Amino acid sequence: MNIFGRRQSTWCIFDPPFNSNRSYNVLFRDERGHESQAQIAAFDDTWHWNEDTERVYNELVTDINGQVGSIIGALRQAIGTNQMMAYLVMMAVRLVELHRVLKPTGSLYLHCDPTASHYLKAILDAIFGPEHFLSEVIWKRTSAHSSAKKYGPVHDVILVYSKTNEFTWVPQYQPYDQSYLDEFYTHVDPDGRRWRRSDLTGAGTRNGETGLVWRGIDVTSKGRHWSVPPTELDKLDAAGQIHWPAKPGGVPMFKRYADEQPGVPLQDVWTDIPPMHNLSAERLGYPTQKPLALLERIIAASSNAGDVVLDPFCGCGTAVAAAHKLGRRWIGIDITHLSIALQKYRLKDAFDLDERKDYAVIGEPKDLGSAQQLAHDDRYQFQWWALSLIKARPLGGDGESKSGKKGSDKGVDGLINFIDEAGGKPKRVLVQVKSGHVKSGDVRDLRGTVEREGAAIGVFITLEKPSRDMMTEAAGAGLYHSPGWDKDYPRIQILTIEDLLGGADVKRPPAEITFKKAGKEKGQGGEQGRLEL
Repeated sequence: MNIFGRRQSTWCIFDPPFNSNRSYNVLFRDERGHESQAQIAAFDDTWHWNEDTERVYNELVTDINGQVGSIIGALRQAIGTNQMMAYLVMMAVRLVELHRVLKPTGSLYLHCDPTASHYLKAILDAIFGPEHFLSEVIWKRTSAHSSAKKYGPVHDVILVYSKTNEFTWVPQYQPYDQSYLDEFYTHVDPDGRRWRRSDLTGAGTRNGETGLVWRGIDVTSKGRHWSVPPTELDKLDAAGQIHWPAKPGGVPMFKRYADEQPGVPLQDVWTDIPPMHNLSAERLGYPTQKPLALLERIIAASSNAGDVVLDPFCGCGTAVAAAHKLGRRWIGIDITHLSIALQKYRLKDAFDLDERKDYAVIGEPKDLGSAQQLAHDDRYQFQWWALSLIKARPLGGDGESKSGKKGSDKGVDGLINFIDEAGGKPKRVLVQVKSGHVKSGDVRDLRGTVEREGAAIGVFITLEKPSRDMMTEAAGAGLYHSPGWDKDYPRIQILTIEDLLGGADVKRPPAEITFKKAGKEKGQGGEQGRLEL
C-alpha cells in the first residue's frame, strides 16, 4: 500500500484517534461567546473488527516483513478479534508506511494513551527496530481526573523512534528551578547576576600553553593544567569572569553565570505544558486539539529549519501551524473536509496564507463532476467542503449522512460574521448548502430564517442550477444596506458549486473570517506546505 508515493519526510508526528470508544464532536461558539447547540461529529474514535480489518490483517501477516506479521499475529492470538485489535491493525499498516517515507535523519513521534501504548511499542519495535527506540515521553495533559477504584489518569504517552542512528537531534532546555539556583548559584554580583564558582583547570599536566605559569600561578606543580591558554585567561579576567580568592596563592575560579547557561536538559516527563482548557485563546473547538507549545517543542527538538514535517492525522492543524511558525515545510493529511477547512481558516488567520498561492490542497473537488461524486458519497463531507469555498464556519447538520452523523441546524449549515459599523456590533451571514433537488420553497425557507434570526444576509449554495422561481424568490428578499460602507448587498444570494469553482464569492461587506489568533506571521513565500485528503 503506497499512500505517499515518493515523498519523504524528515520528521513525522502521528497523533491518531485513540481507541477510546467515543464519538468526538466539534463545538463552535457563536459571536457572543456562547456554545452553539449544534454539534458536528468530527470522527468516531471507535474501531471494529470487520471484513476490511481482516483483509488488512492478512496483508500485514503475508505481505509485510516477517517481524511485523509475527507481532501482529501474536497480538491477535493474545487479545482476540476485538476493537483493540482492530485499532492495532489500523495503526500497524500506517506505521509501516510512515517508516518507509521517513528520511534517514527522520524521527517519528506517536502520541497515544496508556491503554494501548504497550501494544504499540511492540509494533514499533518490529517496524523500526528496538535499537531505534529513543524515548517514552510522559506528558501530563490534565491536572486531575476522578476515577473510581484506580489512580486518576492524567497523562498521555509519546513514543519516539528514529529511522536510523543518524537522526536529527537539537537539545532542548528548561529554566532552572529557583531551589537549584539558591543552592548552587550562591554568589550575586552588584548588578544582581547570579553565579557559581567553576574550575579553570583540568586534571593532568600539559607541555603546551595550558601548562604555562599564569599570573605567578604554576598549576603544573599541582598536577593540573589550565582549561584555556593564558591569553584567553587574560580576556576572561578583563571581562570580570574570574573570581580571585582572598587567600594569597589560591587558584582563581571561573564565574559561571546562571543567565548564560542553557538551562536543564529536557527530560522525558513533561509537566510544564498545560492542557487546552475551555477558555484557552488557542481553542478552535476541535476535539483532541493539542497545545501549540507541545508541538513546537517536539518539532524544535527533531528537525531543522527547512525540513519537512508530516502529520497524517492533522485534525485542526496544530502540528502544521507549529511547523510553519518554526520555518519548516509541512504536509498535513486528514480524512475529513471539515479538518481541511478548519486548517485553511487557521493558516489564513495566523499566517495570512492563501490556498494555491502559498500552499496546495490535494484531494478536494476541482470540477463539477468530482463535487457531485463527493455529494453522492457523503453529503456532510460535501457540505463542509462547500462551506470552505466561502470561508463559512460550519454549524451542524439537519439530518443524517451515510456515516451516521446527526445534528440539528434549524436550516443553517454555516455562518460568516462581519462588522460594518462603529461599535463593533457583529452581523451575520447565514449559509445553507443543498446537494440534492432544490426548489423555490427552499429559498423561501432560508429567507424566513434570515428574518427570524435577525441576520444581515442569507446565502443558498446549491449543487444544481437554480430555477427561475428560485431566483425570483431571492430577488424578492430585497437588499441589505451596510451603514459603514454605504453600499447595498442582496439579502438572499444563490451560488452554485459551479459558480464557486469559477471564482464567485458572497457579496457582503469586506471582513476577514474571525478565528482565535496565534499572532500574524507571514510565511516565507512560495508553497510552504500541502494539505491532503
